Amino acid sequence: MSAVKSLSVLARWTVWVPLLAIVALVLSWGRSLPPAAVALVALCLAGAVLAAVHHAEVVAYRVGEPFGSLVLAVAVTVIEVALIVTLMADGGPKTAALARDTVFAAVMITCNGIIGLCLLVAALHTRVAVFHAEGSGGALATVATLATLSLVLPTFTTSKPGPEFSTAQLTFAAIASLALYGLFVAVQTVRHREYFLPVTREGATIRDDSDHAPPPPRSAALLSLTLLIVALVAVVGDAKAVSPAIESGVESAGLPQAVVGVVIALLVLLPETLAAVRAARRERVQTSLNLALGSAMASIGLTIPAIALATIWLEGPLVLGLGATHMVLLALTVVVGALTVVPGRATLLQGGVHLSIFAAFVFLAMSP
Repeated sequence: MSAVKSLSVLARWTVWVPLLAIVALVLSWGRSLPPAAVALVALCLAGAVLAAVHHAEVVAYRVGEPFGSLVLAVAVTVIEVALIVTLMADGGPKTAALARDTVFAAVMITCNGIIGLCLLVAALHTRVAVFHAEGSGGALATVATLATLSLVLPTFTTSKPGPEFSTAQLTFAAIASLALYGLFVAVQTVRHREYFLPVTREGATIRDDSDHAPPPPRSAALLSLTLLIVALVAVVGDAKAVSPAIESGVESAGLPQAVVGVVIALLVLLPETLAAVRAARRERVQTSLNLALGSAMASIGLTIPAIALATIWLEGPLVLGLGATHMVLLALTVVVGALTVVPGRATLLQGGVHLSIFAAFVFLAMSP
């Protein structure tokens, strides 16, 4: 990976930027910040995100695929869960739909934005993007099932008024989400690991990256793992510090509250996006799909159980059910995604179609 190749050059800023972001977190925690301080904390936040990408890639390169994609997906989901829970704890009734908005935005960003961008980048470089249909198809099916169970069914259940689950239904959805996610991880990393390894243009599986730099030593990987945790803590804390500015900006612009969830998802998925695009540029499209679909899956399969557990002490309703517009976008995403992954090959056209769906989602989020 490029991040590993340049480890000695990047080591300086990738070490001190997360530490600086932690200092910004300590100084800003629980305080009302002036605009200049918000800008400074946001700068530290951006630096911590980029540092997290670097350290996650180092760890991922050490453990290899598909474990590396899993590391980054889980790391990103930890950020998402922590942000949702902290904002819901402070926001009151107006954040009742924040978990739904953020998780759905993550699905749209990963399954359309990241996949579309990666297919576009790969197709521009090699004309045809090649990947395993078996692995990608299974991942997409799992994402579609998780999204339907957690985000669509609450709109139609009748045990509780409104687009909400009853306690028993929420418990079932949380357990089912964890079980499906655990089953997928077992298939991805053990039973059918070969389905999630990158392939050449001729369709041959790439089982190692011998044409690139050797994996980092264990000490470097452990250091990066420690700094990754530090960077993630800094991202969560600094994002919470700037979230009031984001919410006030959304309100002053006259935008729907759901835009806050979109902004949070865009923020936490930035590391995933950068890593996926880098993999696509290196003709590792399967790695890009692992990152995108794995992150969508983790976003639902881990976030919903965490939010369900948090409802024990969180006050107010938990709105999970999607509206009609978002259900149409989800259905379109699943159909188009299936047509994209089944052949195991994609061109510029598929990338453009996914990006157009993502653009429609962003536009409709601002103008429902």
